[in-house]
Amino acid sequence: MQGGIEWLVDARQCAAERLRDREGIVELLDQIVGDMGLHVVTSAVHVFGGAGGITAMYLLSESHLTIHTFPETGTATLNAYCCTPRPPARWQALLGERLGAREVIVREVQRA
Repeated sequence: MQGGIEWLVDARQCAAERLRDREGIVELLDQIVGDMGLHVVTSAVHVFGGAGGITAMYLLSESHLTIHTFPETGTATLNAYCCTPRPPARWQALLGERLGAREVIVREVQRA
């Protein structure tokens, strides 16, 4: 594998209050990092005001992990990119448990 693997993940019909919970979102990302055996170099988390969501990014030694939450539509989008092969996260189970997602769509892309 030359370019790595990328997961594009859409979580739908999530609980709006969980999509606004900074601590919960960070715990979700930390769990993904641990489950996939990744290594965080640095991170940034931005909580939008009012009823807005959260954008978070983990810069990894393997590449990156990001999430954008949209409480107004009950959705979250994640992107995980790894330059080395590894098994995927348990996306459906994690997002169902942590965000209350009723639908999770995962696209896995082999990068050239």
